[in-house]
Amino acid sequence: MRACALVAPRRFELVDVNSPPLGPHDVRVRPAAVGVCGTDLHIASGEANFHLDARGEPIPLERAPQILGHEIAGTVLELGSAVRDVRVGARVVVDQGRNCASERRSPHCEYCASGDSHQCAHYREHGITGLPGGFAEELVVPAVNVLPLGDGVPFATAAMTEPLACVLHALDRADRATVRWRFGRGASAVRTAVVLGAGPAGLLFVQVLRGLLGFEGDLIVAEPSARKRALATSFGARAVLPGELADAVHGRGPGAEFLVDATGAGHVYGAVPGLIRKQATVLMYGIGHGDAPLSLLNPLQWREAALVTTVGASGALDADGRPAVYRRAAELLARGAVRVEPMLTHQYAGLAAVPRAFAGDHALADYVKGVVMLA
Repeated sequence: MRACALVAPRRFELVDVNSPPLGPHDVRVRPAAVGVCGTDLHIASGEANFHLDARGEPIPLERAPQILGHEIAGTVLELGSAVRDVRVGARVVVDQGRNCASERRSPHCEYCASGDSHQCAHYREHGITGLPGGFAEELVVPAVNVLPLGDGVPFATAAMTEPLACVLHALDRADRATVRWRFGRGASAVRTAVVLGAGPAGLLFVQVLRGLLGFEGDLIVAEPSARKRALATSFGARAVLPGELADAVHGRGPGAEFLVDATGAGHVYGAVPGLIRKQATVLMYGIGHGDAPLSLLNPLQWREAALVTTVGASGALDADGRPAVYRRAAELLARGAVRVEPMLTHQYAGLAAVPRAFAGDHALADYVKGVVMLA
């Protein structure tokens, strides 16, 4: 089969690879839409490599090229001999994470057993940790890693299930943490929330906070892009330029009780202490932060901020072994409770277009989210 592989930093090639074998509990999927994620961009640029050897050392791309793509929607082509709850031709979204349920491991590890499947002791990910991802003609995954799409949900929309699930998980993590301020009513209710960055994640946070959590307080988004600010405003936020953020926050109160970093830019933490109240919750969502020293966190420590870290779409596994958070995300998209279509600004047709999807469009003024369409 054909695939587009990352063979060196910033270098993709169309390659022929063996069609993956189908186990009795697996399904074969033809990817139809694959989102371009910030994690993909970090891997493609050489900034990150999550394909590790037994000693935890990154395996160079030149030795082990990677097939990226972990935000995947597609069509089931073939069933393993033991699969009974999926049909050929089904339109599905793929959970790229391999956990205890995926591998039919019994008993489940302590993380899968406690509802934190993304931290599975044996965790691996298609498109991230060396397992082949969605930039290929075929993908084989365990049947419990696919969820049916709602009728009429476009593949490009469905590819946003994984990012939305990550945001839902992040807010679940914050809700489970021991914090002073919470979303709701009463003396300890969050009155001001700040989201740093209005990329896909930041825009999803705005929609979930407003539409699902019912947050009615001041929701302020800092974002340099005019297009992204306009989207944040349309979703119910007060969007400002980063340089206007401090005045916007303190113009209506003593500071934010809840702040999300959806940028992955380390230098933004220099501004955070001046934006939050003491003992505020700071949700570290963005990945990277390589442009700033750890000392920027000292003022957060003095304010006893609750720093909540999060990654992926961890969650409990439903009775059928499928991921509960993914299922929630897929249902929200199916009924239009979260709108992602305005965010899908760039589409790329076919495997041959994958290199173009990583060639720099993400830096354009009108770019919000890219999707590679394969069917």
